[in-house]
Amino acid sequence: QVQLVESGGGLVQAGGSLRLSCAASARTFSMHGMGWFRQAPGKEREFVATISWTGGNTRYADSVKDRFTISRDSAKNTVYLQMSSLKPEDTAVYYCAARRYRGNYYYTSDLLEIGKYDYWGQGTQVTVSS
Repeated sequence: QVQLVESGGGLVQAGGSLRLSCAASARTFSMHGMGWFRQAPGKEREFVATISWTGGNTRYADSVKDRFTISRDSAKNTVYLQMSSLKPEDTAVYYCAARRYRGNYYYTSDLLEIGKYDYWGQGTQVTVSS
């Protein structure tokens, strides 16, 4: 069983920065990619960013493009989300997720879809004050 452990959430003022980390526990786990999603109170969980495990191709939601950067350390099975110029509307619980390898290590549109991920972290709270 793969476990994803997130860290790095917290309280920050608008305009500030935070870096989230997510480590996958199983080193023999072959991944298609990993992603970050978020869920604000009263709203559905939404896509934030994703990265393919081979090639490191990235995609972002329009709402975070040019402010957030996703990256990965393959040796550590860890994905990061660097968040800058944070806004109060970025306040949410952030979840990382992993999708198993299914014959394609490179980016496909499956990595944009919540339902296509196999493993999820417990979530980390990010609060941006105005």
